[in-house]
Amino acid sequence: MNKLLNHLEELIITFLMGAATLIIFVSVMHRYASGYDIPVVQDWLLSLNFGWAQELCIIMFVWMAKFGAAYGVRTGIHVGVDVLINKLSEKNRGRFVMFGLAAGALFTGVVGTLGGTFVWENGAHHAIFTFLGLDVGDVPEGPTTPDLEWPTWIVYSAIPLGSSLMCYRFLQVLVTFWKTGELPHHDHGHVEGLEEELGDSPVLVGEAFELGEEREHGHAGLSDKEWAKRHPHNTKEGDK
Repeated sequence: MNKLLNHLEELIITFLMGAATLIIFVSVMHRYASGYDIPVVQDWLLSLNFGWAQELCIIMFVWMAKFGAAYGVRTGIHVGVDVLINKLSEKNRGRFVMFGLAAGALFTGVVGTLGGTFVWENGAHHAIFTFLGLDVGDVPEGPTTPDLEWPTWIVYSAIPLGSSLMCYRFLQVLVTFWKTGELPHHDHGHVEGLEEELGDSPVLVGEAFELGEEREHGHAGLSDKEWAKRHPHNTKEGDK
């Protein structure tokens, strides 16, 4: 179940980030291309309406932020100041960590609950009752967004859904820490494969950055052998 939820969480974040980036790119290109006086093409471009793009991207980034926050709790990406906590004894440190995780779960749980109530009263009540064929009575239909004209309760659903998922992640990390004493940790300065390149020998900061950049760019499209010939000072062969 957790694996399915993890994949779904990552899929939502990836889709929202990629789709929002694509929409912004197309919208900007359309805006600039429409200014060129090209017969037929300009008329066709002006006939396209991208007035909804900004609103949609804002909505997508809000959803991405809410689900991304939950992902950050699960993976330990969130930045925290733990200098004082780490100076405490192991027993006291554990107590403070568990208190912090419990406080996070409580806060996000309250936000998720209040957000769910707000969404319900903002139009979800009317929409669900209408879908089920029930009598809505005097329940208001709820407002819509200016450009897309979507029901705002759909947009605001990011608050209860994202906060509830974040609350679950806090509880998940809390239980794991209680059982194992370990927290999810993400090294923001880590570059994949850099430790293998550096080995045990001391390296200057500039050299470390150079190695990291070269590793990230995949040797600039060169084979390992060709790259080693051009950069002998950064290879084992060059050190011999």
